[in-house]
Amino acid sequence: MKLTPPKTITWLVALIAGVLGIIGYLGGFFGDFAFWLLVIGFALLIFSTLLKDL
Repeated sequence: MKLTPPKTITWLVALIAGVLGIIGYLGGFFGDFAFWLLVIGFALLIFSTLLKDL
């Protein structure tokens, strides 16, 4: 299996989702959705590394 680096826009979207998830969890914003923002950010990074051109 060949891993590829994610594109810049994909990395930025994952970073924003992760940061919003952490801030939401620590600050009490977004309710239960904060956890899912963090999961989406990490999943996006994993899939963009495994799949080419994402």
